[in-house]
Amino acid sequence: MPETSKPLIAVAGATSKQGRSVVTSLLESGRFRVRALTRNADSAQARGLAGMGAELAEVPLALGHQHELVNAFAAADGAFLMTPPLLPPDSEEYPLGRELADAAVEAGVGHVVFSTLENVEERTSGAKWAPHFTDKALVAEHIRTLSIAHTFVSLSFYYTNMLEYYAPHVEGDTVIMPFYLPEDFRAPFVDPLTATGPAVLEVFSNPDTYLGAWLPVVGDVVSPAEMIEAFSQVTGLKAEYRNAYTREGLLNYFPVFAENPFFADETIGMVEYAVEFGYFRDDRDTQWSRRIDPNTLTWEQFVRNTDWRGEPVAFGN
Repeated sequence: MPETSKPLIAVAGATSKQGRSVVTSLLESGRFRVRALTRNADSAQARGLAGMGAELAEVPLALGHQHELVNAFAAADGAFLMTPPLLPPDSEEYPLGRELADAAVEAGVGHVVFSTLENVEERTSGAKWAPHFTDKALVAEHIRTLSIAHTFVSLSFYYTNMLEYYAPHVEGDTVIMPFYLPEDFRAPFVDPLTATGPAVLEVFSNPDTYLGAWLPVVGDVVSPAEMIEAFSQVTGLKAEYRNAYTREGLLNYFPVFAENPFFADETIGMVEYAVEFGYFRDDRDTQWSRRIDPNTLTWEQFVRNTDWRGEPVAFGN
């Protein structure tokens, strides 16, 4: 297929974990061209995407840039949209998501895939506070009102959280692993760097099949106890669970959360929501991503593939 005849997909947040995965999968398929939206086209990550064949468009993923976004989405057949992680009390995620979607409509994009999460406010009747979930859900509700074909993907808890934001520490010969979930609670997890792209590629390859769909992306359903056991089996290292599920435990092991009480409140609200109400609604098809991509990494496979031995690792947003 001639390069110029391939559908063009614009990817917002292209240097994020999800964005890099999407750009990689689309380009490696050989079926799509990619325009990667990035704040800094000179960054090492952006240059890496360009080296893979992506066209770069320099536009911040921030409010007040709708004109630039419209230009960046121009002539795109599809767009992958996501909102960046914003620390509370920042409340720009919902208006930014609306601005992204509205710009895609104004630019004439044919089909958008938006990375969303469940509406915690609605599901808990206001009992739990997790705006980075709810605001994404509100963006999805806005997209449903627009005259544009759309599909939603929804990622599970990230494996990378345990390496990047909740990293273990070593005491003697033991890797101490504080988890933000109860020891025996099984929750959905996924590797955003390898699982997002195949999910989005599937949607853009079969857009009519997924019109209006809400698609969970899950690598494994696993408890902290099972994750620690698998970590020990793979690495040969002794490891133990510690409770960072309660406020006391979270602040004890990760005192940085105390610097922003809103962030601590949101983290606690998020995990209490997942434990008490379930990360996904009961009617979600949590097997979908493993059906379309049987190579989606389990936790054990992720530990093997990354050769992780408990050290902190930075992956970028």
